[in-house]
Amino acid sequence: MARIATARRPVRIPMRNRINEEITFRKLEVLLAYMEAGNLAKAAEALDVSAVSVHRALHSLEEGMRCALFRHEGRSLIPTEAAHVLAEIAGEVIKTMSDGIRATREAAGYSADHLKIGSLYSLTIRTVPEVVMGIKLRRPELQPELVLGSNADLLFKLKQGAIDAALMAVPEPDPEVESIALFEDEIHFAAPAESAYARQASVDLHACRDEAFVSLSEGFVTFQGFVEAFRIAGFTPKVVMKTGDIFSLMNLVSGGVGYALLPGRVRDMLPHKVTLIPLSPQYRLRQRIGLSFLRRRERDPNLLALAAVCRLAMREREG
Repeated sequence: MARIATARRPVRIPMRNRINEEITFRKLEVLLAYMEAGNLAKAAEALDVSAVSVHRALHSLEEGMRCALFRHEGRSLIPTEAAHVLAEIAGEVIKTMSDGIRATREAAGYSADHLKIGSLYSLTIRTVPEVVMGIKLRRPELQPELVLGSNADLLFKLKQGAIDAALMAVPEPDPEVESIALFEDEIHFAAPAESAYARQASVDLHACRDEAFVSLSEGFVTFQGFVEAFRIAGFTPKVVMKTGDIFSLMNLVSGGVGYALLPGRVRDMLPHKVTLIPLSPQYRLRQRIGLSFLRRRERDPNLLALAAVCRLAMREREG
């Protein structure tokens, strides 16, 4: 039976639990800094404020608590037992609130210090290292995590919130997903370096009707291009093996198991074993590679930084 979402009732705070407006998180942080530092000057330095601001916050906190937190000995403020009790509770309160803020942001799709980036296997050759290095330089506090998969896998993980963004082929228009196109890549005919095809200027797929082929599994954008190219050629190729990653596919090609259709970005992976040859003009297809993320998170600072890094990496590549 489907669950019906209901609005949560607002929490009612009893009058006796209402907190004096003079007691704020900031003032509790000042109290903790003072208790740890032991004097106004060091507390002010730790908080990057003036000693006068620290003194004023502590005095205001006393007024809000309606009891003495310090006794004066010359120019020094000596914490009372009440100050120690409040400081202990304040530490717990601030930690709880920090955890609550983090949990709230995560529930809204924001992550403060962790960034899960999905990627196609083929983009780990060059694009992913460029992006990861760029994000580490731009936001060193971020801990990036790489999740590899097919285009279909990555789109599903993105919508489920399992990853924050994905470097993949730009998906079909979707109201939930925002995509930034980064570059285009052309599909090539892949053959062993010693193959007769490797010496051709271009390959006519129609002349390859009797050849054996290897391909990626369904869900990969390169598989979609494979199917489309042979649809244009007018026949169904003889596929002798499918695999789940593009690197295994290239090894199958280099081993003579079958020919394949591969994007140009993998050209330098096995340059002495596999040659990529352009397809004849009527079969040529291009992939649009981009950064995709959920539209509701388009103002997430981490994703804004990631998008800036991706754009810069592409500009430097073109330059």
